[in-house]
Amino acid sequence: MQSIATETNVVGDLQASRQLTGADRCDSCGAQAYIRVEMNSGDLLFCAHHGREVHAKLFPIAKSWHDESDRLLEQR
Repeated sequence: MQSIATETNVVGDLQASRQLTGADRCDSCGAQAYIRVEMNSGDLLFCAHHGREVHAKLFPIAKSWHDESDRLLEQR
């Protein structure tokens, strides 16, 4: 299931937000983005690898964390 975690720890269905597409690219490496982090200053996009790498640092200060990395398992 795709989910959204917000600063109030409310988890909801991804349908409430724009789903990431193949055109969305990781800000760190340019690979397909599966994670969108909404910050006060704007959105950050990450592949699953870089999203896991920055999770501990960014999750506590993010407005919301949209993780669609489970889609990687569906494609196999």
